[in-house]
Amino acid sequence: MNTATAIRCWALQDQRQSLILAAHGTGLPEIIYWGPRLPDGTDLEMLVAAARMDVTGGMLDAMPPLSICPEARRTFPGQPGLSLTDSTGKALLPRFSFERAEEGDLSLILHYRDAENGLHYQAEFALTPTTGMICAQASLTSEQPISPTWFSAPVFPAPQNSHEMIDFHGRWIGEFQTGRTPWSAGARLRDNPTGRTGHEYFPGLIVPCTGTTNSQGSAYAFHYGWSGGHKMLAEELPDGRRQIQWGHATGSRRTPGTQFETAPLYAVFSDQGLNGCAVAFQRHLRDEILKLPVPIRPRPVHYNCWEAVYFDHDHATLCDIASRAAALGAERFVLDDGWFGKRDDDTSSLGDWTIDTRKYPDGLMPLINHVHAEGMTFGIWFEPEMINPDSDLFRAHPDWVLGDTDQVLGRQQMVLNIALAEVQDYLYERIAAVLAAHPIDYVKWDHNRVLPEPDSAQAEAVYALFDRLHTDFPTVEFESCSSGGGRIDFGILSRTHRIWLSDSNDPIERLRIQHEAALFLPMVVTGSHVGPRKCHTSGRITDIRLRAWVAAQRHMGFEMDPRELTEDEVKVLRDVTNWWKDNRHWTERADILRLDSDDPAVIAELQRAEDGSRFVAFAGLSEASAQILPRPLRLTGLEADATYDIRLLNRDDAPGLSRGSPLLKTETAPLSGQYLMHQGITLPWTFPQSIWVIEGTRL
Repeated sequence: MNTATAIRCWALQDQRQSLILAAHGTGLPEIIYWGPRLPDGTDLEMLVAAARMDVTGGMLDAMPPLSICPEARRTFPGQPGLSLTDSTGKALLPRFSFERAEEGDLSLILHYRDAENGLHYQAEFALTPTTGMICAQASLTSEQPISPTWFSAPVFPAPQNSHEMIDFHGRWIGEFQTGRTPWSAGARLRDNPTGRTGHEYFPGLIVPCTGTTNSQGSAYAFHYGWSGGHKMLAEELPDGRRQIQWGHATGSRRTPGTQFETAPLYAVFSDQGLNGCAVAFQRHLRDEILKLPVPIRPRPVHYNCWEAVYFDHDHATLCDIASRAAALGAERFVLDDGWFGKRDDDTSSLGDWTIDTRKYPDGLMPLINHVHAEGMTFGIWFEPEMINPDSDLFRAHPDWVLGDTDQVLGRQQMVLNIALAEVQDYLYERIAAVLAAHPIDYVKWDHNRVLPEPDSAQAEAVYALFDRLHTDFPTVEFESCSSGGGRIDFGILSRTHRIWLSDSNDPIERLRIQHEAALFLPMVVTGSHVGPRKCHTSGRITDIRLRAWVAAQRHMGFEMDPRELTEDEVKVLRDVTNWWKDNRHWTERADILRLDSDDPAVIAELQRAEDGSRFVAFAGLSEASAQILPRPLRLTGLEADATYDIRLLNRDDAPGLSRGSPLLKTETAPLSGQYLMHQGITLPWTFPQSIWVIEGTRL
């Protein structure tokens, strides 16, 4: 094993996949195989030989390896995995040699050294067999201070039997939009300098093989679990090989140092279509990353007062709203922005985390006591990382601001430099004072503007602040909100317990956003609220049935003024909420499977119980269909030989123009899984901006 011609091989395998790494001599290894489980006893060195590529005119005499950290010094023809400068700004070109390997049943840690430059490189791979997730992470140690301008997590090859890649972009109230980019020579680069995960570039990538759909075919998927801005590179080399690199955003590591590490890169292989990737991400986040303070407690129905009162806090009004919310089925009341400082709008008081005695002359306890008397717990809003120029804190400490004091403001605010120990201490003390003095079980933690400059130290400091609060307040749940979905990733979710997916409560927008986000996020963390009759962000007026059922697809809540509801709307909302409560014992652990709808106007999903005994399917008609009648809705993820009792849960919502007699309008239907997956369900006609809810029970 010490000769220059020796081959080193390592394998990570579970029941359904194999990941094979191999290295020639002392060099860094390549991933030479990642896919369906190989037979026991497979000759790994034969795989190395079988994967050997030809050489032809215009090429080097040997193929530079596409290793887990491609090295420019080895004439690699694409983006290297590491770009460094020393303390003088001189570029360093590492050449790593094997030092040792630590092998576990489902883990591998590789150590490599560049003695010339005093560098130690470490790559870790861990496979979780219950979820199928591979977690890969790299670290770098130097004997002298260095500056990494780029440092990739362990590099994965991308399949060549793929025509396109799927990544994600978006905006405020328009998160999780998908983009499909054809593979071609050169690189697809996404670089997010905003200092947060970002509405603009969710750190996820899916590479479907040719012919893959939601429910069938092979796909590879990646997520970089980091909250401070990331870079993704998907590159096709001139020889046809493809590589995927992930790391921190360019320029965000601003201080030279001797130790650096990437965030975890989560990687999934699926031979069950995009849904196989989705299920792996959903289960891994739910079961391996999420740390709920009280895991056995059912997820409570939320009421958030933001779109009811905004900054206009009045004790009597809030008590009235809380009583109405409880009568509708709410179990947690969240007091949003406006309770502190002199916060009458968004121009002042961020940083002044003391109770506004003008609005709360007797403090928060009278409101909290009323909320508790109605059978609800109490939550509160903070935006700790931000500061208004019009605040006592800014007047006392303008030096605590990140960036220049004459910077462009965002929502009338700046960012606090919480990497400073004194800033972090101040925020901890102010938040802790509120939590210690009140029975608060939930914090909605907001983050409403981008950083003025890339800075990974800010995200690291946020993690440290969360860790400190968790230690002293272990029963408090935290929600990650960042103007809606601006900070959603597995890094922040290792320290929070719910995400606010979007500031849009428009159910038509939510149908699509939730549909795409389910590629990574389970129901249990995904907040979804019933908004006002007229949506405050889109101006669209929608029926309470659509609003309620779309919210019931995820962690349900309300965010409207309940005083606007008619008697019919109250009944509908109460009924849907009761259904959600009656079923959350299994939907909290259900797999969310996206359905391949044959009507582009229909956005549909199926939530399958963990034991496969039941499911609920939601089919939302976002706009008018091109054809007259609904196309059959084909289900997925069922047992072909099993029989399911199918019931249209909201059959009474069929409009008068639905004049025929489809079976599900009047009866339940015992149908085989094979029929449901191949032929599909025949649904009644309905108006656009409506939704059907179908329950299935295995007989």
